[in-house]
Amino acid sequence: MSKMPVLFIGHGSPMNAIEDNSFTHEWEEMAKKIPIPKTILVISAHWYVKGTKVLEDANPKMTYDMYGFPKKLYQVIYNAPGAVKTAKCVQELLGDTVQVDNSWGYDHGNWAVLHKMYPNCDIPVTQLSVDQTLSAEGHFLLGQKLKPLRDEGVLILASGDVVHNLQRADWNSTSGYDWAETFDHQIRDEVLAGRYENIINYEVFGKPAQWSVPTPDHYYPLLYMIGAADADDKVKVYNDACVMGSLSMTSYLLG
Repeated sequence: MSKMPVLFIGHGSPMNAIEDNSFTHEWEEMAKKIPIPKTILVISAHWYVKGTKVLEDANPKMTYDMYGFPKKLYQVIYNAPGAVKTAKCVQELLGDTVQVDNSWGYDHGNWAVLHKMYPNCDIPVTQLSVDQTLSAEGHFLLGQKLKPLRDEGVLILASGDVVHNLQRADWNSTSGYDWAETFDHQIRDEVLAGRYENIINYEVFGKPAQWSVPTPDHYYPLLYMIGAADADDKVKVYNDACVMGSLSMTSYLLG
């Protein structure tokens, strides 16, 4: 099998799981443009805990980690089997830095995206947490350690948002504030140029970075993508847009 690409998906609102829109169409297109994975490793912003944890359950549960949405959203079932062997490979690659934890399951950073990309639920999936105690550099280094999975037919899919500030969100807006657009474009330019240092040290972008990343949970998954990237990977940008003022949908395919 040829080397799998690595993805970052700006997942936005969980409503994308049950809506049919331009963003979900692009996710569907991404899935069509790459080889069918043997398994999928999701790094989800919504499993943001102390410690790096991996899901090693043959039949993971659904985790509905959102509140106040329509009943239909809580009825989404993504029953893809657990990728147990891939979870064990993750443990081998990360060593003592990772622990098995089957208490969480598939959260909406996972199933809202895969429900659109691979609706048949026939590709085994495992999930990795985002360790809130690690530095940005630490997350990048974990991404580097996971890179060999690409040669084994594993799709590494990081799920978050480059810009994610719900306190400043305008729920009726279909575009982004100036500072959100600025930061999203700055990061996009760095990804396209392969200049990863400024992506890791995103604070160099000043106020737009501070407002776009008030907490790093949704930003850190991006660092796994660039960590697992190769120097010769081609970059394709999808959903290059901000919505609700302060939420970025921008997504990347490397490879």
